[in-house]
Amino acid sequence: MESTSLTINGKKAEGFVVPLGPVNLVFVKTEKGLVGCGVVDVQALEKFGYPAAKVRPSAGPSIRTVDDILTGTIAVANGPARALGIAEGMKGREALEHL
Repeated sequence: MESTSLTINGKKAEGFVVPLGPVNLVFVKTEKGLVGCGVVDVQALEKFGYPAAKVRPSAGPSIRTVDDILTGTIAVANGPARALGIAEGMKGREALEHL
């Protein structure tokens, strides 16, 4: 597992890359929520009131790195994430600024 410390809009965040065979589980979390790759179940996290969104890659077939999260496009945001201003179509970095 790889961990990266980030500062987004003056706030601390942590990025994680977990190799899972031929794919990676990739996400960035803040105090309030997370933005992750397609394997993240944002609807399950909604049941706990946890803001979460998943991104689709801006290039290539899948999200492989934390940078891919930042440059990817939000494909799905759960209710708590939408309540914080996260919307489908925005970039991952922009979504994390809301968290």
